[in-house]
Amino acid sequence: MGDGFPLARPGMRIGLLGGSFDPAHEGHAHITREALKRFGLDQVWWLVSPGNPLKVRGPAPLAERMARARRVMDHPQVRITDLEARLGTRYTHATLSRLIAHYPGVRFIWLMGADNLADFHHWDNWREIFEMVPIGVMARPGQRISARMSPAARVYRTHKISAREARRLCWSEPPAWVFLNVPMSDLSSSRIRAEGSWRSD
Repeated sequence: MGDGFPLARPGMRIGLLGGSFDPAHEGHAHITREALKRFGLDQVWWLVSPGNPLKVRGPAPLAERMARARRVMDHPQVRITDLEARLGTRYTHATLSRLIAHYPGVRFIWLMGADNLADFHHWDNWREIFEMVPIGVMARPGQRISARMSPAARVYRTHKISAREARRLCWSEPPAWVFLNVPMSDLSSSRIRAEGSWRSD
């Protein structure tokens, strides 16, 4: 792919963490470090989205969110990207389809918090996402029970891999998913914005 697209070789294990990152914070950085370690990933790519189709209010400008993300997550195995803006995709399934086509042989897994799993059945073509790539779910505070009882978790319950075998996820054929309990900071982008501590400087 052209400028602005990370380099990746066939066989690399890459986690994709999507979101508006409005703003990026230590909670995002923490689950990224945990994902690198527990899934045995070569890299994690943050997909900083132009906007979230499920949110009514628009996020801060993309350039500001990218700059903040780079300050928060300075790690040699992490790439901060605006791939959705470059690809012109708005929904996760479309983004994944394009990335899989353009990076043949790369072992992608989709990373998300347990709160996302709880709402996953509201995502556009959510079943298609489960069938496209393995999914790593990182448990956040207060969301574990609702996530485990969610429609998506119930539909794909027979495809769940034990957390003890999390490193096998990258090599598993979808649908496949792992639910990891991770000690978490209770930071959230919503709380940071509500407290007025989201600054673009």
